[in-house]
Amino acid sequence: MSATASSPAAKAFPKPIWVRSDDWHTAGEPFRIVSELPEQCTTSGATVMERRLNIMATPDHPVDVLRRALCLEPRGHADMYGGFIVPANDAGAAFGVLFWHKDGFSTACGHGTIALGCWAIATGRVKLQQPDGVTDVVIDVPSGRVVAAVRTCRGQPVSADFVNVPSYLVASDIGVHVKSRGVDVVADLSYGGALYGFVNVRALGMTISPAAHDEYVALGREIKAALKVSAAQHRHNYLYGVCFYEPLTEDRDELHQRNVVVYAEGAVDRSPCGSGTAARTAMLLAQGKLGVGKGRLHHTSIINTIFIARVDSEVPSPTAFPACIPRITGMAHLMGRSEYYLDCADPTFPGFVFRPE
Repeated sequence: MSATASSPAAKAFPKPIWVRSDDWHTAGEPFRIVSELPEQCTTSGATVMERRLNIMATPDHPVDVLRRALCLEPRGHADMYGGFIVPANDAGAAFGVLFWHKDGFSTACGHGTIALGCWAIATGRVKLQQPDGVTDVVIDVPSGRVVAAVRTCRGQPVSADFVNVPSYLVASDIGVHVKSRGVDVVADLSYGGALYGFVNVRALGMTISPAAHDEYVALGREIKAALKVSAAQHRHNYLYGVCFYEPLTEDRDELHQRNVVVYAEGAVDRSPCGSGTAARTAMLLAQGKLGVGKGRLHHTSIINTIFIARVDSEVPSPTAFPACIPRITGMAHLMGRSEYYLDCADPTFPGFVFRPE
């Protein structure tokens, strides 16, 4: 929905401005990085989580208007993702980030963390520990402190590990009736910085392919709504997305699975989903299929890009299931650097989206 010149959204940007971004993708999923916020886009809070909550509590906060302007059409699209660089919680991290998508600000974003690690090394924001080796980029995000362990060869990033916050299974074997397909399925809830529901696509009589993209959006919304009825909430984290997974092959050391994650209100992750893969890793730990020094998960996305996940360590759990620190390997690539012109006199400002919310 566009703003009029007198609307609160337009008042956040009374004069035209330029905003710069670095556009990356991780395994096919976009991540738009804005390293310098416009002067009116101030944030408040002692932590990144507090900054996120304060923005969300303020209607038409300038940072939220900026999110819409850069995420929605005509500058973005319904499946766009990005992050605003903000101060770290303390000197222990290189910087903080507010993750965003078309529906608001998320608590976690693994593919974004991988992109931020590569961006920080490529731009010199974080200095290399050595040209050939691994440099840790420590980042404060709403869900906690995470690390992008960036491997470089001759000073250039070649891969990055997303080392996440503690992740764990929250609930298992929740019955869900999927009315649109006339079947009953079981879902599991697992946390990886955000809360996800997991459903085996074989129970739906489906396989994961790009051709079923729209069908998965509809199913994701339907199952998410059904799970919400059964109190899909954990420690102030409401259900963020539904992960449809398809087991492929399995042996003692390697699990191969394909997945598609429908997050927020009907957006589709092109990557295997970083925080979703972390939650899946914790779920497999609880099932005894992964462990410290035991096995790896090859997680393939809807477009056949891959993350490789393993259990880094086990940590104390707030639930009856074991908790772990997952390590997820992927790679991000720079697509371009842009300057966007924001003008409230533009009849489409701050943006629009065709996919219903």
